[in-house]
Amino acid sequence: MNRFKGKEIQALLTKEQIEKRVKELGAEITHAYRDIKDPLILVGVLKGSVLFMADLCRAIDMPIELEFMGVSSYGEATKSSGAVQITLDLTRPIENRHVLFVEDIVDTGLTAKYLYGNMRTREPASLRLCSLLEKPSKSKGEVKVDFLGFTIPDEFVIGYGLDLAGVYRNLPYVGVLGSDV
Repeated sequence: MNRFKGKEIQALLTKEQIEKRVKELGAEITHAYRDIKDPLILVGVLKGSVLFMADLCRAIDMPIELEFMGVSSYGEATKSSGAVQITLDLTRPIENRHVLFVEDIVDTGLTAKYLYGNMRTREPASLRLCSLLEKPSKSKGEVKVDFLGFTIPDEFVIGYGLDLAGVYRNLPYVGVLGSDV
């Protein structure tokens, strides 16, 4: 059992569950974009999506390009502040291209809504969202996840790219902080 500041970390999703679902998502995405001519552009939302996106892009059986966008709404907290800050923008245009942005988690949906609005102004041919996790109980209902890994309860999760104050992204599973030990 892992511990962080005297708290246990309990696995919510195992490494094996994640690996299986990422392969399934890759097949779904490959099928959905099977008729496009140009490579699909995956836009990873930093930093949380990095591990998920690395595994996902290897599960997609078609030409792809990778881009990243840095966005923050948490800072050091365990709850979103609601204020979205772009910390890194795309390095090339996405006009008339098919874009799939990749999130680690859709919590309230405010960050995803902001990204949709921001990317729509850049006139992509299509824009969809893939997220490893979604918390429907927290959702404001303003964004649709097109490709979803798992629906989870309203708990703060860490691991597989998700962090607490920058720590524990490297856990091979998604975990929940337990009670004080």
